[in-house]
Amino acid sequence: MLSSVFDQRRSGVILHPTSLPGPNGSGDVGPNAYYFVDWLHTAGQTLWQTLPLGPAGPGYSPYMGSSAFAGNPLLVAFEPMQARGWLSPESLQAEFDDTQIDYVALEPWRLARLREAFAGFQGSASVQEHTAMQSWVQSEQAWLDDYSLFMALDQAHGAQLWPLWPSGLARREPQALAQARLDMAQEITFWCFVQWQFDVQWQTLKGYAHNKGVRLVGDLPIFVAHHSADCWARPDLYLLDATGQPAVVAGVPPDFFSATGQRWGNPLYDWSAMHADGYAWWIARVKRQLQLADVVRIDHFRGFVDYWEIPADEPTAIKGRWRSGPGDALFTALTQALGELPIIAEDLGIITDEVLALRKRTGFPGMRVLQFAFSGAADHPFLPHNFEPNTVVYTGTHDNDTVPGWWASCTAHERALARHYLPTDGSDVHWAMLRAAAFSVACFSLCQLQDVLGLDTQHRMNTPGSMGCWTWRFKWDWVGAEAAERLAHISAASGRCAIERLQLPV
Repeated sequence: MLSSVFDQRRSGVILHPTSLPGPNGSGDVGPNAYYFVDWLHTAGQTLWQTLPLGPAGPGYSPYMGSSAFAGNPLLVAFEPMQARGWLSPESLQAEFDDTQIDYVALEPWRLARLREAFAGFQGSASVQEHTAMQSWVQSEQAWLDDYSLFMALDQAHGAQLWPLWPSGLARREPQALAQARLDMAQEITFWCFVQWQFDVQWQTLKGYAHNKGVRLVGDLPIFVAHHSADCWARPDLYLLDATGQPAVVAGVPPDFFSATGQRWGNPLYDWSAMHADGYAWWIARVKRQLQLADVVRIDHFRGFVDYWEIPADEPTAIKGRWRSGPGDALFTALTQALGELPIIAEDLGIITDEVLALRKRTGFPGMRVLQFAFSGAADHPFLPHNFEPNTVVYTGTHDNDTVPGWWASCTAHERALARHYLPTDGSDVHWAMLRAAAFSVACFSLCQLQDVLGLDTQHRMNTPGSMGCWTWRFKWDWVGAEAAERLAHISAASGRCAIERLQLPV
């Protein structure tokens, strides 16, 4: 329930599981995820925020995935499957960079290991294990049937987008789909196996985190990718042309940060069709995300009031127009179906009075980012003295530079105001920002792990509009005992964890 999460002051860290250490080329839901929960507990943190957990899309962005319901196969850990005898230790011997993810080499290697584990499962799993998988597949049938078939077809058709598949499959003719399910039964079962393992592993980790007093904060992108199981399965819910291609796409208009705006390229929803359907797809989507996380951040909240519609043949976002979103109707339907919603509204950017009014009516806390706070004067809404309690404050999000990187590149005005406000001479700017966030009235205070460690720009997770992002990983020897102790003391002194448990020095 909403009240059980937002009823106390909390603080936490943003870290996507792919950034965790580990021997298999990228972080996953294996032992290092549990070590990180232990570290959060030691540091007095009660929140772990991730990026979207779904399959990564073009450029390996977790915000452009092939499913709004599935988990990322790259997050499936090998250790639990090896312990069951489904995967041999010899198959895991590979050399990878332990501070950067090489997705081009990593993805086929990890997929091959998953196929080996699937073969091991089929050959040696117990009756109870087979029954457990069958039971899970049955429980998730509403989304898993389409996703597993989509992935089987995707593998069979290489780089082709789904509208270019044979017409019977692209148009989902019943006879063609039935034949594909027969022909691809083994491949479909493989993708069900991968999702079963993801879900079992994630739920086990979630239970461990809860036992340590840590709650999980998920991330829900407002839009989905065109080449996704969701769009292929329900094309009637999107604004597509007669061939299945997007007629219009998502983005944001030109602003201070970009003279041409941002053309994201996602297909746009047919909100009238979704309304007529009782927003059933959204209800199912939010319900699934709340199975994976305790709180969900919804990206681009303003798009529910109005969104920027760009003709699909336009190369930039300049020639777009504003269109009305579903507004209250969607959140009324969600609340009626799911009860109070533990949601954080990402209300960054150019926010209108209508967007602010919708957020207030929903009761969702909004976001404030300290790196944006020093560009104006003392009345800037992102400065902590202007916060309201129903706020989630970030030193920076995954789209921001690290705090030391920001300090190195910010304007003279920003640096001067930050020196006086925080205060800092720059040598400990990341700790100064962490303190300012923690001691604010905001209900949640969050920061990137990079900011706890004081890392510079080369450790940035994402630069919007750039390629080659999402590859950052850390090593445990970067994380000394002092960082956890210092973070714990800040959290305890600011009322975000128990002083008694931490035994703060006098």
